[in-house]
Amino acid sequence: MFGMSFGEILVIAIIAILFIGPEKLPDTMVKIAKFFRSFKKTVHEVKDSIEQEVHLKELKDEAISYKEQLEKSVTEIKQDTNVNVIDDLQDGFADIKGSLTSLEEGPSAPELFKEMKEEEKAETQKSKKKKGKKKDV
Repeated sequence: MFGMSFGEILVIAIIAILFIGPEKLPDTMVKIAKFFRSFKKTVHEVKDSIEQEVHLKELKDEAISYKEQLEKSVTEIKQDTNVNVIDDLQDGFADIKGSLTSLEEGPSAPELFKEMKEEEKAETQKSKKKKGKKKDV
């Protein structure tokens, strides 16, 4: 027990009886036992709290790493989205610019109306000719 032999324990008990006295020895032994029990309980609680703190630190470090990964992913998504939006806007502007250029190079509005009227006249003349041929038959 505790690395002590029976003889050593006997010597300690005899010295305790001499200094404390046989009347107070049982009460003193109970107090010593309670002290060792509370000391052991305190050491166990300290050990548990240290383990819990170490575990919390590990959890905190893990949470921080997840947060950093999430923030990195969010910035990558934002960059990709911004690049795609900018590319889409540039393509749209290029299309609009091309359309405006083709409108500037093409015929003016009065010329377009003139062409449309001529096409309508040609179509009406064709349809009149077809009706005339049908009556002849």
